[in-house]
Amino acid sequence: MEEKKVGEVIKFFGKISVAAIRLSEGSLKVGDTIHIVGHTTDLTETVESMQIENKNAVEAGPGADIGIKVGERVRENDIVYKVVE
Repeated sequence: MEEKKVGEVIKFFGKISVAAIRLSEGSLKVGDTIHIVGHTTDLTETVESMQIENKNAVEAGPGADIGIKVGERVRENDIVYKVVE
């Protein structure tokens, strides 16, 4: 499967297990599969829900800061890839 870089993690909120991601290129929408990779991170997950400024969103494009619930800890500066089938 091909992967395309879409952004990077800018913050992780541990209590609620949410990654704040800044999209730099491409777009993400609910239902997409993402792969988050970093120094000690390797997580593949489907985007179940997404928020922009605490409001639910279905899709986000370059320049947006989004929040996505993740299953495990991710770290600042981890790279976010969109898995393209």
